[in-house]
Amino acid sequence: MQFVAIDVETANPDMASICQIGAAKFCDGEVIEEWDTYVDPCDFFDPINTSVHGIDEGTVAHAPQFGQLADVLRRLLTDAIVVSHTHFDRTAIHQACGRSSIELPSVRWLDSARVTRRAWKEHSTKGYGLARICERLGYEFMHHNALEDAKAAGYVLTKAIEETGIDLEGWFRRIRQPIDPTQSSSGSGISREGNPNGPLFGEVVVFTGALNIVRREAADLAASVGCEVVSSVTKKTTLLVVGDQDVTKLEGHEKSAKHRKAETLIEYGQNIRILRESDFQALVALDA
Repeated sequence: MQFVAIDVETANPDMASICQIGAAKFCDGEVIEEWDTYVDPCDFFDPINTSVHGIDEGTVAHAPQFGQLADVLRRLLTDAIVVSHTHFDRTAIHQACGRSSIELPSVRWLDSARVTRRAWKEHSTKGYGLARICERLGYEFMHHNALEDAKAAGYVLTKAIEETGIDLEGWFRRIRQPIDPTQSSSGSGISREGNPNGPLFGEVVVFTGALNIVRREAADLAASVGCEVVSSVTKKTTLLVVGDQDVTKLEGHEKSAKHRKAETLIEYGQNIRILRESDFQALVALDA
């Protein structure tokens, strides 16, 4: 059983703005290789992102740009099973490769968050974030350090295999099935409550700014992959999707009221991820 677990940190809501990458190669449940690097994103650092991971312009002053890592990434990832906890890291790498005109390595992606929701019944609808599941498993790590998060995701998958008896190939089949395989997913049509079997179930999303698609279609799209769609930012919000044009204004601090409220909640410890509309669409498309 061999796979590579990977994680990234980003400088701002543009998911291509990778500023750190960490990867850990697992073989039969043990880490046999580690690799991590800071990355110069050639972009600005949003204070909110820096407050989460502690990386800023000074940290990456002498770091390579993403395009300079192509050979290393190809060596690590090509034809590998690649594990990330949720689709965000996968999407970030996809977006960064596109920005740097790097051909994506041929890989098979496995989402350890989706594994978690099926491996442990008590985490099927909540508590399947990396920090929470690692706390349950008794695994200690430095959250929001890319290498530490990568190793944690790999550990979660290893424990899921060990405790369920489902092997690596079996998990590729299992994550395509309903969380409760005894029930079929209901064809409820348009829903803002979110498809309970969707890969992003449990996320509570708010849209803000000028979107490229009409807000109703964006809400339908989000609900189809499991997101609960709400109109305002609250303590329950986990995702704020910002129109691409509005993201370009971020360095000038021209942010919507929803955006500012989300940042305030983040500063008080609320786990909210801010990302561009195009990154959200890519996140959804990669699981289609």
